[in-house]
Amino acid sequence: MYKLNSRIFNSVHISKRLFNGIEVTCLIHSIVGLTVSGFESNRLLNELSKSGRVDDARKVFDKMPQRDEFSWNTMVAAYANSGRLAEAKGVFDAAPRRSHITWSSLISGYCRNECEVEAFELFWKMQMEGQMPSQFTLGSVLRLCSTLGLLQRGEQIHGYSIKTKYDSNDFVVTGLVDMYAKCKRISEAEYLFETFPNKNNHVMWTAMVTGYSHNGESFNAIKCFRAMRAEGVESNQFTYPGILTACAAVLAKGFGAQVHGCIVWSGFEANVFVQSALVDMYAKCGDFNSAKRALENMEVDDVISWNSMIVGCVRQGFAEEALCLFEKMHGRDMKIDHFTYPSILNSMAAMKEMKSAKSVHCLIIKTGFEAYVLVGNALVDMYTKLGNLDWANQVFDGIPKKDVISWTSLVTGYANNGSPERAIQLFCDMKVTGISPDQFVIASILSACAELTILEFGQQIHASFIRSGLHSSLSVDNSLVTMYAKCGCIEDANRVFDYMPVRNVITWTALIVGYAQNGRGRESLQFYDQMIATGTNPDFITFIGLLFACSHAGLLENGRSYFESMEKVYGIKPGPDHYACMIDLLGRSGKLNEAEALLDQMDVKPDATIWKALLAACRVHGNIELGERAAKNLLELEPSNSASYVLLSNMYSAAGRWEDAARIRRLMKSKGISKEPGCSWIEINSQVHKFMSEDRGHPRTAEIYSKIDEIMVLIRKAGYVPDVSFALHDMDKEGKELGLAYHGEKLAVAFGLLVVPQGAPIRIFKNLRVCGDCHSAMKYISKVYLRHIILRDSNCFHHFKAGSCSCGDYW
Repeated sequence: MYKLNSRIFNSVHISKRLFNGIEVTCLIHSIVGLTVSGFESNRLLNELSKSGRVDDARKVFDKMPQRDEFSWNTMVAAYANSGRLAEAKGVFDAAPRRSHITWSSLISGYCRNECEVEAFELFWKMQMEGQMPSQFTLGSVLRLCSTLGLLQRGEQIHGYSIKTKYDSNDFVVTGLVDMYAKCKRISEAEYLFETFPNKNNHVMWTAMVTGYSHNGESFNAIKCFRAMRAEGVESNQFTYPGILTACAAVLAKGFGAQVHGCIVWSGFEANVFVQSALVDMYAKCGDFNSAKRALENMEVDDVISWNSMIVGCVRQGFAEEALCLFEKMHGRDMKIDHFTYPSILNSMAAMKEMKSAKSVHCLIIKTGFEAYVLVGNALVDMYTKLGNLDWANQVFDGIPKKDVISWTSLVTGYANNGSPERAIQLFCDMKVTGISPDQFVIASILSACAELTILEFGQQIHASFIRSGLHSSLSVDNSLVTMYAKCGCIEDANRVFDYMPVRNVITWTALIVGYAQNGRGRESLQFYDQMIATGTNPDFITFIGLLFACSHAGLLENGRSYFESMEKVYGIKPGPDHYACMIDLLGRSGKLNEAEALLDQMDVKPDATIWKALLAACRVHGNIELGERAAKNLLELEPSNSASYVLLSNMYSAAGRWEDAARIRRLMKSKGISKEPGCSWIEINSQVHKFMSEDRGHPRTAEIYSKIDEIMVLIRKAGYVPDVSFALHDMDKEGKELGLAYHGEKLAVAFGLLVVPQGAPIRIFKNLRVCGDCHSAMKYISKVYLRHIILRDSNCFHHFKAGSCSCGDYW
């Protein structure tokens, strides 16, 4: 009999390898028919449970003539470990006697399956029934707290461990260290670790290293790992991924390479998790040769490692290499997942590859990943960056559960593709759905407000952002500076700038351009000097702002100096925008010959902006010959743009060449080109009031024209003289003066004087450049009525106060 029992139990030891389900069942029946001791029955029950044959274990359990505490505990653990919690609870409830092992087995099952409420109810009930939780019970509930981030629950367990003297147990303290680290309370984890006397437990060291790494304290993780090695504590396959992640975060490739040596020496190089961390570390540190070698040395094609390699390529700007890796993954029939696709879609956006992008999109649909929010968000982002907003909208509409990233991708796409109105509409829709905005979408919507110069809405966004309690970010602060500057509130832009803890070249450039656009060019240059003093180097856009400031402040020598320093000092090759600013500066200064010479020496082909700047300067200084050359080239580049014809016609009109001016207007008419009509508007209580020249369509027209008459009388007394050179129609002097009086911007300011409270600025916007006569009139109006008038034309802001303009009459 003993030999038979021995043969049976030896067979059970290898049942997972030798027997199928039917054979095991037959074996169980054979055993039940024998006179088997309780020890041998329990041994069989335990072996079946550990091998995952829970149903077979239950058959043995049910047919056991006698069951002891071990039998009941084994069955509870078998069900609990396999996730069959209801059946585990049934056996638990039926057990005639429940020891702390029985309780711990059931609690462990609930913890493993992240059932917080049930696990803690059992934990407290266990104590009420007089059972003392063991170190393993505490370890289970602490792992649950770590997994779900249950800090308060974890603190309760900590308190219990102190009362029960388990705070000196290394198993429990390791669980506490891990719990505090994963709940982002790294200082508490550090205190427990540092004050524990005997730190020979490699698990505790691993928890501390990983805790530092996951909490962004990479240098402390490296320091802790060094100390671990110095203490002679061995690292394992769980330690190495944590320290390699820390190395990747701070680009510590040298130390990472040393860790790689430790991995090889300790024999963990073949572990897939360690290999994946190595690939990720080298890729993030930009060492793609080492990353490739680590990837090629892997015995199995691990999708996580390939994803890390692809992400590294995308982040370093190697979009084509990322696509090549993706094609290899696909060719090897690897299981591409929802983390692979976003990186590839980012590379498509960077490469501007619409055809390949659509192919990948088709593959996503075929493999069923389109419904994944991570993939859907990446598709929306890719299509917006490729300028295909229709496809982006279709994908967005198909995302079943949209999150803040989904909305941010679409809002940002519209804001960056010249549709700020639609971006704002989407932002409002997002708020209606209950999605709370984050810093990224706030930055985008502030940029949209800046483009549309809608100050009131931008202020509302700013206020709601402050109320939300979100921490500010550099992108939000930069967008605020830009928004206030572009809306003519340069002081508010400066206040945001002063409170910023961190600034970059974008911040400085926003303020430099802002001061330039608000007619304060000299102050703009002072900010540039401050920027250089902080060690921040200018970029391509900074010099556009500087040259614009010089152009609109008449600072010829400064402009020449900045233009020369671009390539000589900072290695920035001037582009068309820089040349346009320089030609505008030279033209405004009357240096038309020098402007023409610069034009002929340009390294890049002159674009429409450059010829337009030259033509405008020729109009001001009456250089018909050079103006005609500029107009000819401009009309070749933009034959349907009315601005080119209007500038030429105005130049002829200003020179008294009425027939030539009429000829240009007839040419426009024959080509079906109409002049963009001048339009001025003012916003009152969220309602926009528009005014055209000699407009009589406003409900309060009578009051407005009466106010105009009053204004003209008062400003004439103050010294205003109409400049009839800006009346571009051939008529008598009185007719010209009357036409000037009813320009759109004058009608808008008259309405503003009627409705805007005293003390508040009158904000007017104009789609074209303000004419010289209206500019002069605004100065007198600000003086006579003691009002601050802010006029934003197509060129810049004009702040009229006490009879003077911020542009210094140089715009």
